[in-house]
This record gives sequence, C-alpha cells and structure tokens, in this order.
Amino acid sequence: MKKLNLILLLYLSLNTFAQSVNDKIKTFENDLNYWDKSKKKSTLKDRMAFYNANAVSIAVIKDYKIEWVKAYGFADVSEKRPATTKTLFQAASISKSINSLGILKLVQEGKLNLDNDINNYLKTWKFPYDDVSKGQKISIANLLSHKAGLSVHGFGGYEKGKELPTINQILDGIKPANSPAVRSVFEPNLKFQYSGGGTTITQLILENTTGEKYEDYMLNNVLIPLQMNESSFNQPPSKDKENLLATAYINGNEVKGKYHIYPEKAAAGLWTNPTDLAGYIIETQLSLLGKSNKILTKEMSVKRIENNLGVFLNDFKGTKYFSHSGGNEGFVCYYIGSIEDGNGLAVMTNGNNFKLIDEILLSIASLNHWKNYPVEPQKESIGLTIRKECLKNIDKGIALYRDLKKNKPNNYNFSNENELNELGYQFLRDHQLDAALKIFSLNVSEFPTSGNVYDSRGEAYFNKKEYSLSKSDYQKSLELDPTNQNAKEMILKIDQILSTKN
Repeated sequence: MKKLNLILLLYLSLNTFAQSVNDKIKTFENDLNYWDKSKKKSTLKDRMAFYNANAVSIAVIKDYKIEWVKAYGFADVSEKRPATTKTLFQAASISKSINSLGILKLVQEGKLNLDNDINNYLKTWKFPYDDVSKGQKISIANLLSHKAGLSVHGFGGYEKGKELPTINQILDGIKPANSPAVRSVFEPNLKFQYSGGGTTITQLILENTTGEKYEDYMLNNVLIPLQMNESSFNQPPSKDKENLLATAYINGNEVKGKYHIYPEKAAAGLWTNPTDLAGYIIETQLSLLGKSNKILTKEMSVKRIENNLGVFLNDFKGTKYFSHSGGNEGFVCYYIGSIEDGNGLAVMTNGNNFKLIDEILLSIASLNHWKNYPVEPQKESIGLTIRKECLKNIDKGIALYRDLKKNKPNNYNFSNENELNELGYQFLRDHQLDAALKIFSLNVSEFPTSGNVYDSRGEAYFNKKEYSLSKSDYQKSLELDPTNQNAKEMILKIDQILSTKN
C-alpha cells in the first residue's frame, strides 16, 4: 500500500510539473507580453507578424537543465518548410562566444598567452602597427574583449556563388573582401570598441597555432565536447546540413541565395540551434561552479566571464548574467545565462529585428522569475508602427510619426535613433532613394548630435550621386564621431569621384 501511494505521489508531482511547464508555454504563446499591462494582448504569432519574423526557435533553461524547446513558423516560406527544434540558424556574433572557448583552451594548454603581443603568434600575416597605436601592443585579451582599438565592427557576408576572400585579404581589405582593412583607430586598452575585425585576427591566430583549419579545430575541440552535435563553423555549410538550414529574410523578403556566406568564421560563421546553444550555456554555468570542465577549468571560466572575453557580463542589483547577441544578413539571435540559479535562454530567428527577441526574453524572465532581472514595460516600435503608412505614402507616414509624437509620446519609442534608421535602410535596400532620404532627414532633425544619422543620410545621397551633399554629411558625421572610419573612407572616395569630374 505504501509503495502504491509513493508511486501515485510521484505520478502526481510529475504531472503537476508537466502542467506548470505547459501552462508557461501556453501563456508564452497566447499572451507574449502578459506581464506588461500597457500593451494589448497579443499572441507570439501576432508579434512575429508585426516584426516580420518568419521563424522563431527557443530553448529555455531552468535549474541548469533545458526546461523546454520549441520552434515556430517557417524555416523557408517559399518551400513551405516549417521550422523545427533542429533547424539551424546563423549565430552571427554569438560565434564570438564559442570562438573564445577555442582560444582560451589554447591559453589553458600553454600554447597562447592572453597578454602577449598578437604578432608573437601570427605567422602568415602580421598586424601592421602604426602611429595610431602609440607604441602599445595588442594582446589576445584585447581582441576577445574588444579593447584592441581596432576598426571593422562587423561583416556583410557574401552571396552564394561569389568569390570568397582569404582571411589575409579580409584583414587587409583587399578584394574580393567587401570590408575595409582591420587597423588601429586608437591605442589598445584605451576603451571598448566592438570589432569583428579583431575577432577575425583570433581566427588566424588559432589556425597559425594549431596548423588546422579553423572549423576542424573548433568541431573537435569545442563543439563535439559540448555535444553541440548539429553545429558547425563550415562556410559555406556542408551539403549534409542543407535540409536543416533556415533561410534568411530582411523585412520579410528572402535574402538572395537564401543566406550569405561568412568566411569570417570566428566573428560570424557558426550555424547552430537553440538546443545546442543551451548546452553551451549550461556548461558555462556548471564550469563556473567547478562542476564541469568539458572545455575550460573553473578558474579559466571565471576569468573569461569577469573580463568579458567573448561574452558580456551584466549586473542587475548584484545578480549577474552573461550574454551575447548576433545579427547577420537576415538573422538575429541572442543567448543569456545567469551566473547563479541556472536560468537561461537561447533565441534564434530568421528575421532582422531584435525587438521581438527583447519581448521573448522579458516574457521568459517573468515566467521563470529570474532574480533581479529588469522586466520593465517596453515602448512600442515607432519605426514599425509607421512602416505600413510609409510604404503607401512616405509623406503620410512621416505625418503619422509627428502626430503620434505629439499626442502619444509615452506609447512609442521615440528616443532610439535606430527606429527611423532601420526604416530608412529598408527603403535604401529597395532602391526607394527619395523615401530613404526623407526618413534619414527626419532622423537627422530628431538626433542632430548623432554621427551615425549623418553617416546614414550620406550613404543615401551617395547612392543618388549627390556627392557634395553626401560629403557634407560624412564630414558632419566625422566631426561628431572622429573614430568613424567609414566616413573617412567615403570622403576620400567622393573626392576621387569629384576630381575625375572636374
């Protein structure tokens, strides 16, 4: 009798647990922003449509285990191929987190030193120090923490079938590379400046140190030990993965060739899914506790997190979380893990809007009661709110913007310049140059002290071949942000064009 009671109790407790998880999923799917009383009730599907996200895949971590995993929408719309939990997405800059494990493993083995000059380890290419670095040497720690003072924030990737540059060509900005050379913009250790270019240098350091292809070393020494069995740094991806790959979308439109290729593997080249990323998050959490060392020791994991080596550490009222976001052409993603309590989340989408990820993150943080995590109401996107009207009539769209700002200033996000900037770039990509200019000009009037908004309008003027106006905007951008390497290069380019005309 006692045995039966025990079995019944176990069954009931398991059933109650299952129901609580199912209840969370139901709330998440049917009322995504349930905790935010300032918003009307919307399903996950509603918000995916609002943000033009065709697929969303997530893995939720609780008590150092995967609590649930689920995928929604379509991996490929034209093929009517639904997203599954095995669907692979481009991890974009989340690649930098996994890359740091490979580099720090070599440090742990004594093959690299975090504080030595990077040229001690570079054999097939040397970093060309100049007066800008003021005699200071760049270290591997500088590269991993974005304190090397280097240029090239990120990479655009390459269309399938196009010639791919070598890593040396990428670092020197030589064609067919489509990004500028990776060079010093100020001396190392001065301040933080995000640089995918710096991460690409670590890719070459790894290859020069191990004598292996980057993707092979990372597979055998990082991905397989972490049981990230579906993941790969192969660029382009291997044929056997083709049926698992999500297609990239920009504002709901399929990226030409389905997705871009990223030879900058360490910075942007990982293909993975939230289940595999969750395994990495949990391993990091357990390693920090000294309960696992599949890749790094507890000491090295602590050093990695505390010094932001491939991760970003946030402290919310004494509760710490490590995380990283990623955005490639037609993909955005994010992961986060708590240092204590074993909570976490990995989200991947084949869209280009991070705001949906923000809503998903806050929903899960609320549902699982993450300690001290700031679950606060988010203002609605003004850029997406006026988008439909702008597509029909740009002047009416701008009039709607002004009306909402005057009459409902607290309901929409008017404080972030990226709202209008992203909308402007949508028109720019669609070759609607006059509409793009009107949006960028509105942004300039709204954020006159931002160098970035002038840079964006300068690009639109350049595309219209209005070179004098373009140069004027780039000069203003450089005045507001003297580190803007793109503005410097565009001014030189415009001067060359104007000199040939005269």
